[in-house]
Amino acid sequence: MKYSFNTWAYSHFPCWVPSYPVEEVIKRLARIGYDGLELGCAQPQAWPYFTSAEKRKMISKTLKENNIRISSILPAPGGGPGGNIASANQEERRWTIQYWKDCMDMGLEIDECKLLLCVCGWYIYGTRERDAWRWAVESISEVADYAAKSGVTMVLEPTATDSNLVESCDDAINMMEDIGKDNVKLMFDVTHALYRNEVPSDYVRLMGKNLKHIHMADYDRKAPGTNGCDFVDIMQALKDINYDGYVTMENGYPTRSCHPDVVARQSLENLKAIEKMLK
Repeated sequence: MKYSFNTWAYSHFPCWVPSYPVEEVIKRLARIGYDGLELGCAQPQAWPYFTSAEKRKMISKTLKENNIRISSILPAPGGGPGGNIASANQEERRWTIQYWKDCMDMGLEIDECKLLLCVCGWYIYGTRERDAWRWAVESISEVADYAAKSGVTMVLEPTATDSNLVESCDDAINMMEDIGKDNVKLMFDVTHALYRNEVPSDYVRLMGKNLKHIHMADYDRKAPGTNGCDFVDIMQALKDINYDGYVTMENGYPTRSCHPDVVARQSLENLKAIEKMLK
């Protein structure tokens, strides 16, 4: 299996320290032994509007020098502009559509990354769920058409702890089917399945061939295998469906007290040990 680590833990989501420039993150994750890193598109590492062409070349050079790839691109949800693809505010939706495209283009320019993660949005008081769902379908469809021109796959993430539109495995499948694009597939984050008191390995089997990405984290965003979740079952399910994407950690960031290197190292060591046990 290929392993990747999300850059949120190295700053800015939701805690801004400890904080490291992207070149330093690349070197640390390569030294720990990761095959890839998932690039969170926010400061100080990869906000597309502050990441110049020269800076992108520097990041690309650092990746090559450290023999590590960008596994996936993750636009940052929330914040000042909103970033809500299902917003009742048309201007916000238009901004988010363009932001996703710009994140995608940055990933392609830096490392020919062809996987974009999608948080499907949320609706606020006074907004109908059915309207938000329609806006999400329309907006994601537009981005998907743009993505298809470059061979980029978009993966829909159910995010129960953060949003209220696509929360469950079924929600994500329904959204994918309603969009109906060949390059729109699925992913999930173990944390959100646990929040719903559901079994993460069930998500693997239900999503099956449409599962193209996964986020690994134990309860409270701790390293897999350190806080009670059954990662043997999850890893076995991934093997059973012949999953060939990156096993990506999205953890270690809920509090300033987390040391990202420690969480990254523990996560990789624990899952590699489990991988050796699989049948």
